[in-house]
Amino acid sequence: MSLLQELQERSGNQCELCAEKNDLKIYEVPPISTGGVDGSLLACGTCIGQIEEPETTEANHWRCLNDSMWSEFRAVKVVAWRMLHRLKSQGWPQDLLDMMYLEDEELRFAQSTGEHLDESEKIIHRDVNGAILEAGDSVVLIKDLKVKGSSMVAKQGTAVRRISLDHENAKYIEGKVGPTQIVIITDYVKKMAEKE
Repeated sequence: MSLLQELQERSGNQCELCAEKNDLKIYEVPPISTGGVDGSLLACGTCIGQIEEPETTEANHWRCLNDSMWSEFRAVKVVAWRMLHRLKSQGWPQDLLDMMYLEDEELRFAQSTGEHLDESEKIIHRDVNGAILEAGDSVVLIKDLKVKGSSMVAKQGTAVRRISLDHENAKYIEGKVGPTQIVIITDYVKKMAEKE
């Protein structure tokens, strides 16, 4: 059974956030490490568009979270929690957040993008040129780096795709060099321009 079929079966073929039945797609919840059924949900174009473009968020659309926040599925709960945090200045989302319960692992997943933090609390990761790095970006190493605990050297010019950020230290990012997941200091990377 494909991922799409599993999510359609799980959701009753409707958006797992707002119950819309049209324009349904798989949404992989960032930062994408697992994907699959546990890290994905079935959502409509409206929900996905507003999740990915915060400036288009319509608070009233998200009143649907009153129901979907009680989902038994981790990915649905995590997205509900993040959207309620994004909208908490509206008042009613804070009431829902006060009622919501996430297991420790679910809460870590929900907080992993740092979206719940106020701007003043966020740790900003910057590359060697001062460009802001975000989870999922690709970077290039600007010097050879010895990988601690191994004989491996990550060569200058190596591309590291889909990085994740350390939410406690602005100097640390993580990414895969070959099969190995490594921690990289931001002073030694340059952000790659997105391909058009």
